[in-house]
Amino acid sequence: MRTSTSFYRSLFVALLSWGLLAGCATTQGNTPTEKRQAVQTMRDNALTTLYKTRADAKAKIAASYGTAVFSTANVNLLIASFSGGYGVAKDRNGSQIYMRMAEAGVGLGAGVKDVRTIFVFHTKEAFEQFVNSGWEFGAHADAAAKAGDKGGAVGGEVAIGGMTIYQITEAGLALQATVKGTKFYKDAELN
Repeated sequence: MRTSTSFYRSLFVALLSWGLLAGCATTQGNTPTEKRQAVQTMRDNALTTLYKTRADAKAKIAASYGTAVFSTANVNLLIASFSGGYGVAKDRNGSQIYMRMAEAGVGLGAGVKDVRTIFVFHTKEAFEQFVNSGWEFGAHADAAAKAGDKGGAVGGEVAIGGMTIYQITEAGLALQATVKGTKFYKDAELN
């Protein structure tokens, strides 16, 4: 009986977390036009926040081949981590590609995070590989503490493979060390 109760409790928590994640990771709006506008607003807000916190980022973006900005919701429960999100990639010519993101991982942690990730592509090859292949796998460790207007947002910068990646934690509480598989892919509805 204990095993059964524990199983159903874990199943309930997993389903509840998945529901919360799905709600957070969904593009706002009813029509493709409204959804594209919501993605653009998220992008503009994320870049404004980045420029306020990292003065050097504006020059890096201006000199880059392109960018991709994503809004991601992450749920980490004990040994499993799930994320979903949406975003837009834009090259220096102004061409835009709307994208989605899904992630799953294993590792220790607990919490829910709302994150903005900004990819700055220094080369055409890095941009095209991301947009056309969009697959990433790696180890990830972070700590974030913010709930509403309380706590501190954590932002970081990583430079790898022809790109610089910035992460800004918008809200949430998390402490995690996970190994994740991440898939970025074109949004069939918005392109």
